Amino acid sequence: MLVMRPAQMADLGEVQRLAADSPIGVTSLPDDIERLRDKIAASETSFAAEVSFNGEESYFFVLEDTAAGKLVGCSAIVASAGYSEPFYSFRNETFVHASRELKIHNKIHVLSQCHDLTGNSLLTSFYVLPEWVGSAWSELNSRGRLLFVANHPERFADSVVTEIVGYSDENGDSPFWDAIGRNFFDLNYAAAERLCGLKSRTFLAELMPHYPIYVPLLPDSAQEAMGQVHPRAQITFDILMREGFETDHYIDIFDGGPTLECDIDRVRAIRKSRLVTTEAGETPPGDWPLCLVANEQYHQFRALLVHADPDGDTLTLSARELDMLKCHAGDQVRMVRLIPEEKTA
Repeated sequence: MLVMRPAQMADLGEVQRLAADSPIGVTSLPDDIERLRDKIAASETSFAAEVSFNGEESYFFVLEDTAAGKLVGCSAIVASAGYSEPFYSFRNETFVHASRELKIHNKIHVLSQCHDLTGNSLLTSFYVLPEWVGSAWSELNSRGRLLFVANHPERFADSVVTEIVGYSDENGDSPFWDAIGRNFFDLNYAAAERLCGLKSRTFLAELMPHYPIYVPLLPDSAQEAMGQVHPRAQITFDILMREGFETDHYIDIFDGGPTLECDIDRVRAIRKSRLVTTEAGETPPGDWPLCLVANEQYHQFRALLVHADPDGDTLTLSARELDMLKCHAGDQVRMVRLIPEEKTA
């Protein structure tokens, strides 16, 4: 059985194994032991803190195969994007160039660097091993953290965003980066992303052009890459689109990948989840659907997948499931059904 829980310092070696396998562009999961140690330490501090607003906290979760004692995935939430430095994006805009005398009225697509999304909560660091992609467990790895948000809304902003890794070819080259960013840095895309993971995206972003970029002047390959998703990031994109996230307004300033956004109260897992009371026993007979279940705790947060009646007022859990959830019979847990068309475990 797989369980989602907060990362611990004892997970460092396993987390680095996941980071080493993650695709280029996941800068929030660098293959660097010291940065990962800092990431886990910051998360442990955040889970232990008593906070009443979204500040500098970051919450890092891992997906553990308890039978094998191995991690198979991870994900995170940053309470406030750009809390200590601006969070840059390219905003899609339309400029109008018109001349009454020449009877010309042209609408031109432009990209404007901005930090509009600073202050929103940010979903980051999603990764699941390839053999688990497309399973219900990858849904748990992404959506479990949304139940944590639902339980503790005071810790997060009213809106949540995420940057999806954009297109790069089999050699790791990004046509969007080559058309824009590489003109300002003598670095290929892979090297630039690694530098961002080890240091900060901000210092590179601040050297990028601050004036509008006219999209028709970019090479066709760069235009085609805008808003495109890296194949290994498609699972992240699909899960969050089913959760009600929207795209089109912003793209990543480095690879042109889509930026998704959604108001917290419109996120499906948050909006449709509810609290139910647990009872000990075996799941009643019946073809019950898979549901996401999470306890209400902070540093002892746990989330599982169980077969259950999604409309019941009580949730029957086995002794093992109660133990994995760090719960006792009579405790309340938060539950939401997986969308019917989603994969089974």
